[in-house]
Amino acid sequence: MTLLLDDITLTYPDGEGRLTALDRVSLDVPAGRLTAVVGPSGSGKSSLLAVAATLVTPDSGRVIVDGSEVRGLSRADAARLRRRAVGIVFQQPNLLPSLTAEEQLQVMAHLDGRRNRHVRERARELLDAVGLAGQAHRRPHQLSGGQRQRVNIARALMNEPRVLLVDEPTSALDHERGAAVLALLGELTRERSTATVLVTHDRGALGVADRVVEMVDGRLAEAGVSSAP
Repeated sequence: MTLLLDDITLTYPDGEGRLTALDRVSLDVPAGRLTAVVGPSGSGKSSLLAVAATLVTPDSGRVIVDGSEVRGLSRADAARLRRRAVGIVFQQPNLLPSLTAEEQLQVMAHLDGRRNRHVRERARELLDAVGLAGQAHRRPHQLSGGQRQRVNIARALMNEPRVLLVDEPTSALDHERGAAVLALLGELTRERSTATVLVTHDRGALGVADRVVEMVDGRLAEAGVSSAP
């Protein structure tokens, strides 16, 4: 499995006690498959993504990303693994207003110490893959909401991650644009063989998912399987 969460428990301080955000959660996501995580607000979905992204260390359990167990890694090694193996699509694109679409992607490679001509080529290839080949030199204010979200997705793929984590990508989009973004995520998952976890309230996402799981009160349960190919 490209992403494995094994018996994860995560708690946070809550007054004199502790609040359980994840209660012995296990989830395996193979390459080329999209798993949708649904559930009410406060159920633990965001905590699940944070643990999978190696941004938060759980109280117990194992997190394995692309064959590497995260526990025991130094802070520098964990950051390197996150930078190279994990792509994160945030709920809000948070694009840098002064940069073009192409430059938004190039920044990701520069953070990893790469500044050669292949960086520009990869940025252009990814923008083409998300349907923005003609928008490479436009800045965020010149793009629609759907286009900005597509840049957000392309940016997350810039360092060729094995794991793609997506947080509510359609929350600020209308139905038509949201459906297009969801279809794109399904296509990219299969084409680029990423292990994709999609956290969403959008029931339209279930049609592109290979697997659907539901989180309630920090626990994960099978919710069903879609008819996606």
